[in-house]
Amino acid sequence: MTRRWLFADQLGPHFLDTPGQPVLLVESTAVFRRRAFHRQKAHLVLSALRHRAQQGDVRLVRAETYAAAVNEPLTVCHPTSRAARGLVRRLPGVEMLPPRGFVTTPDEFVSWANGRDHLRLEDFYRYARRHHDVLMDGAEPAGGRWNLDADNREPPPRGVQRLDVPAPPAIVEDEIDEQVRADLDRWEREDGITFVGNDGPRLFPATRTEALARLRHFVTHRLPVFGPHEDAMLAGDPLMAHSLLSPAINLGLLDPREVIERAEQAYREGAAPLSSVEGFIRQILGWRDFVWHLYWYFEPEYRAVNELHARKQLPKWFAELDADAVEARCLSDVLAGVRDRGWVHHIPRLMVLGNYAMQRGWRPGAVADWFHRSFVDGYEWVMTANVVGMSQYADGGRMSSKPYAAGGAYLHRMSDYCGGCRYDPKVRVGDDACPFTAGYWSFLARNEAALTGNHRMRQPLQGLRRLSDLDALLEQENARNFRSNAP
Repeated sequence: MTRRWLFADQLGPHFLDTPGQPVLLVESTAVFRRRAFHRQKAHLVLSALRHRAQQGDVRLVRAETYAAAVNEPLTVCHPTSRAARGLVRRLPGVEMLPPRGFVTTPDEFVSWANGRDHLRLEDFYRYARRHHDVLMDGAEPAGGRWNLDADNREPPPRGVQRLDVPAPPAIVEDEIDEQVRADLDRWEREDGITFVGNDGPRLFPATRTEALARLRHFVTHRLPVFGPHEDAMLAGDPLMAHSLLSPAINLGLLDPREVIERAEQAYREGAAPLSSVEGFIRQILGWRDFVWHLYWYFEPEYRAVNELHARKQLPKWFAELDADAVEARCLSDVLAGVRDRGWVHHIPRLMVLGNYAMQRGWRPGAVADWFHRSFVDGYEWVMTANVVGMSQYADGGRMSSKPYAAGGAYLHRMSDYCGGCRYDPKVRVGDDACPFTAGYWSFLARNEAALTGNHRMRQPLQGLRRLSDLDALLEQENARNFRSNAP
């Protein structure tokens, strides 16, 4: 049987044709030399590769480049980046198979997408639910409603620092992790390879056994309470009831189909409410598949689109994850989460980090690259549409109906950050002005012409025109942006 070349995000059994198929794994130093990844992301990927190398007929090759390690006939599943696909196509003796690790196939997505002026998650999600018979009761959605977001947007419970849910099973490091850490130290010391973020104990699965344990625990203990507060933030509870499964799924340790099936089974057996199960399945069958297909469906130049003409470079404090330089409590805490864990959940990503970057007019491609490098579950295909299109609205609305811009009022409602912050979410001008509140109005003023035709922005733009202190606000924010100081 031909040996199967597995990239580091294809490590699960669903990437093999038979359980005993021989495997090639490649540990490429050049990957880490080209970009400054988060230290914990590098550790997780290398640990996962080396743990996989202990299982079955596996040949692990450590080389500067992938090409240097390929010297025999191989098959490989379609890679997850254009650069890797181009490499595979150039290598002699390597047969590329259709992609695995996603639910909807490329042909199915293209058939759905062709001819549509705008591509929207809600439309794709309903198609995928029907097509794959997920959470369906015959021809109708389970419970009679496609979308239960209205049930899943509650603010955090009052007066609590943490949700009352058990923590996920802890990861126990082993000698492989010890060797990975020693190698990363040596690379930094001797090879000039650099990382961002803090080192720390491994927090996410590097083996299928660990990933399955996390999946079982989530479905049993955390999924039942996941839904209502999935968009909420608590300073003392960065995990909330989220699954923390995205790193394992994106490494290929879990098949998204099995994750979806277990979640739906919990609903069918009465072990989890529909609102939580639907919200969770929407993230995987919906968003995860959606952004994967958009990466390939949109033109290669999509990553460089910049419809709002955002040109500013990422400031040093942000690029280097210097959370201690930031006084705004929400931004400081979220940036510290990236620095210390390489992970925060989807609302801090979108409504704190992405929102701030868009308000300040940072280059969308640079923001996407930062997310790719800084998050343990970040890959080019994950972050391109998620950041360039949704978070930064740089495509002018091709995959999102409006900019996800919000002021301090949203953060005050959906978190407990504002109570302990030196800034006031109700103030937009002066020493106490919330950077998000002031930044929101500055963003609208700067992009008023581009957003005027968007019906969902009509009310905010009308509010902008009623501001009596707009000139003072813009002078304040222009000075802040010019200095690129941390807020």
